[in-house]
Amino acid sequence: MELIEFEEKIKINLQDALLIIDIQNDFIPGGTLPVEEGDLIIEGINKLGGMFKKYSRNVILTQDWHPQGHLSFASSHSGMNPGDEFLSENGAIGPVLWPDHCIQGTQGAEFHDDLNKNLASLIIRKGRNPKVDSYSAFLENDKKTETGLAGYLKSVEIKRIFLCGLALDYCCYFTAMDAVSFGFDVYLIIDLTRGIDLPPGNVSTSIENMKKKGIKFVKIESFK
Repeated sequence: MELIEFEEKIKINLQDALLIIDIQNDFIPGGTLPVEEGDLIIEGINKLGGMFKKYSRNVILTQDWHPQGHLSFASSHSGMNPGDEFLSENGAIGPVLWPDHCIQGTQGAEFHDDLNKNLASLIIRKGRNPKVDSYSAFLENDKKTETGLAGYLKSVEIKRIFLCGLALDYCCYFTAMDAVSFGFDVYLIIDLTRGIDLPPGNVSTSIENMKKKGIKFVKIESFK
């Protein structure tokens, strides 16, 4: 992986939005699909969220919200285990299967208690279709079904999107890539995200792909 160049001295304005991706119990250590050190980024996310609420008022939370028996769960496929490679014909499920996680109405699907949910002006729930997964906060994995986020952001005249949360190489990655396709300037806050790295090397691949797409990288210290 090449070195990452970081943007400096970011001034938050009314055309900026902060997207906080999937800070949910099942993705935190102790959950059914834990991201290593996922709990360690919450304090910084709250701090930055407070800055965005003050200077732009645009803080959006996303939440995986799967029905029981979702097709992306390994338990929905006889003889398959979490982490096994799987790709449906239309690309709506895959590239791997997951343990049951973020099932609607369960404690695992709830936002972590340490996250300041009061910062949010909008909550987007994704992955609700039992036969289509949704890594991106903009598009489900069929690449056709929109969540409505792009329309909302354009309606409030957002130009720049800053991303943080879980996990870097899945929901943050696909959200960032789609955000560029929808015409936004996109920044990943690298020290306020953590990756799953499944399959191994996926984090490095995701970062390289984001760089090629024109996505910029910042740290929390970049914000004024």
